[in-house]
Amino acid sequence: IADAGGEAFLVGRDSSKLQPIASRYGWGFAAADASDWVELDRMVSSGEGLLGSINAAINLAGSVLLKPLHLTTQLEWESTLRLNLTTAAGLVRCCVPRMFASGGSIVLMSSAAGSIGLQNHEAIAACKAGIDGLVRAAATTYASKRIRINSVAPGLVKTPMTERIWSNPRSAESSLSMHPMGRFGEPEDVARAILWLASPEQSWVTGQTLGV
Repeated sequence: IADAGGEAFLVGRDSSKLQPIASRYGWGFAAADASDWVELDRMVSSGEGLLGSINAAINLAGSVLLKPLHLTTQLEWESTLRLNLTTAAGLVRCCVPRMFASGGSIVLMSSAAGSIGLQNHEAIAACKAGIDGLVRAAATTYASKRIRINSVAPGLVKTPMTERIWSNPRSAESSLSMHPMGRFGEPEDVARAILWLASPEQSWVTGQTLGV
């Protein structure tokens, strides 16, 4: 975003992780739980006040639960739903009214798991498939306001959240065989796709889930 000349306001649960990024670019930030829609709306208002307006919003909140459904507790199911689908819906809900006047772009985080059958992915696959449906419906609802809503659906990306998969030789070999480019993704691969969708240059792209 900074390289493209943009400014951002960062929201996350752990301010210690936000602060170094915000300081590096001179951005504002605030600690909040994105699954709490009231709290999220208050933080978006703070960002709007600091930036002057909001023309793009990106949801990166999420989690990974790898368990067969018969071993998944209701608490784990509800937590996965809250962290992935509820945060996505909440961001759309509180940002679209702020984009009614000038339009804008919202990018959500889906997953390849939402469209293909992967073992032990029941909870996360259900959430990500829900995001894909949310994207298509909301894109239609708000198209007349020139608000575009899309998502990215990565394969396995090398992040701390997925480390127990790609750092284990057995699981890494199995997962790598499903990636035709012969490598796992890097965060920059996904960031470039998000930036492409968020850019006003893609003014005719909406309702899409972009596989990365």
